[in-house]
Amino acid sequence: MGSEDLVCASCSGLVIEGRCPTCRASREYLRRNSPNLSPQLFLTILVIIMVLTALAVRHAS
Repeated sequence: MGSEDLVCASCSGLVIEGRCPTCRASREYLRRNSPNLSPQLFLTILVIIMVLTALAVRHAS
């Protein structure tokens, strides 16, 4: 379930649509507090995992 599926308790609309002030406030809160994983960060994490895996395999041999 993503934030696109959340329904507002005030207006019964989708929060992502921002029909009422409560929706708009919730949407803004979710936007500010959602983790943003940039492509560069993702690639860096992937490379680190690959290096650690290679080191572990080399050490085990």
